Amino acid sequence: MNFLDLVDICDNVHLRRDTTGLYDTAFDSERLVPLYLSESPTSSVIGLLRPVIVDQLKLENERSLKNGTPEIWSLSLDSSEQTMRRHALPGPSVSFREHLDTPAKRSAAMKELCERWRDTELFPDVCGPKKWRAEMYPIYADPFGVHDHPIQAGREDGLNYAFEMERSACALFGVITYGVHMSIYDEVVDNGQKRLRVWVPTRALTKPTYPGLLDNTVAGGIPSAMSIFESLVKECMEEASIEADVIREHTRAVGAISYFYRTDKGWLHPEIEYIYDTVIPPNVDPSLFTPRPSDGEVESFEFASHERLLKQLRAGLFKPNCGLVIIDLFIRLGYITPDNEPNYMKIVNRLHGSFEFDRW
Repeated sequence: MNFLDLVDICDNVHLRRDTTGLYDTAFDSERLVPLYLSESPTSSVIGLLRPVIVDQLKLENERSLKNGTPEIWSLSLDSSEQTMRRHALPGPSVSFREHLDTPAKRSAAMKELCERWRDTELFPDVCGPKKWRAEMYPIYADPFGVHDHPIQAGREDGLNYAFEMERSACALFGVITYGVHMSIYDEVVDNGQKRLRVWVPTRALTKPTYPGLLDNTVAGGIPSAMSIFESLVKECMEEASIEADVIREHTRAVGAISYFYRTDKGWLHPEIEYIYDTVIPPNVDPSLFTPRPSDGEVESFEFASHERLLKQLRAGLFKPNCGLVIIDLFIRLGYITPDNEPNYMKIVNRLHGSFEFDRW
């Protein structure tokens, strides 16, 4: 595979909006329904729902009526009615009911819903007992905005934080999720040639996703109530046995990548990954930067050369989004350039996509 092939694997959603709604042209033109935070005409879009989820949310409302409890969902599925709302955007919509007007209320509603779907194995391939992560992910009113939280701010009102939900269920609601990826590497000049080596782990065969594939030196999701960098520090200690003081002194933020991934079963994963580099400095004990398996999520680490990384990438041996992080590293370090890569601008733009969010 070439670099653009690798990007295509991970960034594979292509949206089209017309007078009848929003569609993914790459997946049998399935109509997707925007999920809004509230019933207000000025509410923000926070996710995209597949028809099977919309149908299930109808059943959830029927269940609420039968049990004598308030409905969670406001469903506007008639296009003519929808045209009168949401800034005159055509097509159907779903939102939280107005009584769910705080992050705590929305979080509680989603907790009950997702745990019940887990226990009944309604969507076992996504959030069933074997897929359940027991990790809470933050959902934001503006997915490109600040990562705040009531615990950090000391209040619920006026925040970008909208609610939190179980990590494995995020794909059911098409909400944007966030992660951190770091590369530990060195780069020296040998006989006039730059020589790059990167620490690359092999994922444990027991991992629920992508077992046995290659990963970035350290990578993980950003849990609710934890800052981006502190999430990285935690993952470094848990996954790679790298001490926190080493990361705080030698690691720097170098950007982000974003892509819209859809599984072969149709589940939606728009993701933003914050990227960090740790360059092994000369005249410092390299053992401080040598990762070692710790929590059982990694089988082993290899200090791979640039040539070996290229072969592994082209062979599809990397977890798809981790392959994109390696491509981003190659671009930033000057190994992929406009002169040696004919798809350079396509790759750069696709690595920093906006999920066609303006069409949601």
